[in-house]
Amino acid sequence: MSEPDTTVLMLPGLLCDADVWEPQIASLTGARCVVPDYRAADSITRMAQIALAAAAGPVSVVGHSMGGRVALEVARLAPLRVMRLALLDTGYQARPAGPAGEYEARERRRLVAIARTHGMRAMGSEWVRGMVHPDRLDDAALVDRILAMIERQSFDSYLCQVNALLTRPDATEVLQSIRCPALIGCGREDAWSPLARHEEMARLMRHATVAAFDQCGHMATLEQPAAVTQSLQQWLRAP
Repeated sequence: MSEPDTTVLMLPGLLCDADVWEPQIASLTGARCVVPDYRAADSITRMAQIALAAAAGPVSVVGHSMGGRVALEVARLAPLRVMRLALLDTGYQARPAGPAGEYEARERRRLVAIARTHGMRAMGSEWVRGMVHPDRLDDAALVDRILAMIERQSFDSYLCQVNALLTRPDATEVLQSIRCPALIGCGREDAWSPLARHEEMARLMRHATVAAFDQCGHMATLEQPAAVTQSLQQWLRAP
């Protein structure tokens, strides 16, 4: 059974491009998959505007990581266009005030300093340690695929994305406003965007299904592509 004839707006996360969705695009045979390129935008709102301009008419929107925040902003800007919403390994709150927010800023800037001094791949080698399930760090094919995506990013675009995340809007009210079928998915061992946060997001929504992907960290679309694809296929068939 194929997915309904629909446009699926697939929104990549920090340091990612269309390759992060390649396993899903190959399997969603009935859908028109569109992956916008907003990596040079320096705000979540501008990323959402670029995403909306990449497809016409009604869309099913799926975002991973930073792309999930972009998906929520798409829903805020154009709620009548969003027929379905899927949020994977992501978050919804603004950067917190106080020590927690300061720590996040320091860590992001530490990685920026590595990229500036040693290059994007060197920074990626540090970044990826917290992004995949610990058992997958020895999976050379997976790690090299992630590092190759990072190398395709320019340092300037990386700076823009970091700025977008540090100045991200709070999307609590957006979640509460969602009325369309929604999927909330997360790697069960995602250390960056934990499952508990996704369950919290689902409680704020009216029609959300939660999917936890086993033996999986933050990069769910590549770590557990079959499980993610199956969840998206079910989501696309939701009435």
